[in-house]
Amino acid sequence: MERHGIGKLISAAGGTADGITATIGGLGAHDVAAAAVEELLHRADLPAGPEATIHLRLRHGTTTIRYGVETGPAGVTCRPHRDGDEPSAAPDVTLTQDLTEVVRCLFGPRGTQTSASRVIRWGHLEDPTAFDRPLPAYDVVRRLVDALDRPYAIGLAELCVRYGSDKWGHHTYPRRYEQHFDHLRDQPLTILEIGVGGFGDQGRGGASLEVWRRYFPRALVYGLDIVDKSHLSTGRVTVLQGDQSSPTDLARVLEVTGRPDIVIDDGSHVSPHLLASFAYLFPHLRDGGRYVMEDLQTSYWPFFGGRASTYNDPATSLGFLKTLIEGLHHEDIVGRAPAATDPDIGGLHFYHNLAFIEKERNLDGGAPSWIPRGVKQAAQVSG
Repeated sequence: MERHGIGKLISAAGGTADGITATIGGLGAHDVAAAAVEELLHRADLPAGPEATIHLRLRHGTTTIRYGVETGPAGVTCRPHRDGDEPSAAPDVTLTQDLTEVVRCLFGPRGTQTSASRVIRWGHLEDPTAFDRPLPAYDVVRRLVDALDRPYAIGLAELCVRYGSDKWGHHTYPRRYEQHFDHLRDQPLTILEIGVGGFGDQGRGGASLEVWRRYFPRALVYGLDIVDKSHLSTGRVTVLQGDQSSPTDLARVLEVTGRPDIVIDDGSHVSPHLLASFAYLFPHLRDGGRYVMEDLQTSYWPFFGGRASTYNDPATSLGFLKTLIEGLHHEDIVGRAPAATDPDIGGLHFYHNLAFIEKERNLDGGAPSWIPRGVKQAAQVSG
């Protein structure tokens, strides 16, 4: 399903059941089912090894859309079952649920998930020995059901390890990200990360995009890389090619993404590139959005356009960020030339190699005019 269609599903999933059903009808039940199954399998993290056959039955009105999922040593396979081609062998488990309910489970806000229409039929109940030991299908179905019901939130560090993102390990970013992002996890967001990873290797990268896709279950996630890695696009993840320092390329990116809620710069780490991206993208960030810069240690390294011993040069990434601190207080500073970002810097948070910039209206007004701002004069002493 195209990105626009998934966005419609995410929006509808926060509303009424009738609205979800109508959206499914407009997009096409089979296309919606395909997107839902792809999302479900991505979240379930089904293990390779245990052999199990699961039949999924997604109902929409009088239509039942069928999929077969098989796990084994070679991995996981999934394919639709068309009329007449369903295998004759009985599955280990058949899981049936209304498609409207499945869409709400996967793309709706946490806490709105329901399973009123769900039916699980086990194929081994006539075998007495099955009650003496856990079967491989138990864990497979447990993972599928957990992916639907979302009974717990997986931590960001765990996701980084699972998908191979260097945000945890060499760095310790997840704790800081969770401080700033946890309250946003349940919102329908647009996220843009600059830098897909894998450096110049076209076949590598995308780990952090998968982390954000999993961490934000209602988000559309976009990656930007100077190398063409569009083949990493899948589900709610779209990878675009472009130069982060090129306004022309960034304009083309925004034509695809629209206004982002979160921008994460994990790109070249070259100071002029970071500043060029911020100058173009920050004005397009939604109000209430977050702009993040990673690996700011390069601000001190000349190879990346940094300065080895000059710490306040606004041509470096950290030197520039320090100027934004003055912008927080722009209405109370006498004689300072205004900066374009002054009205929109609501908060700044600095951590080791990491900074968060909050975009909020910063026009509350300065101190009253009658409060003296000049040098305090010494009191005259009479003789």
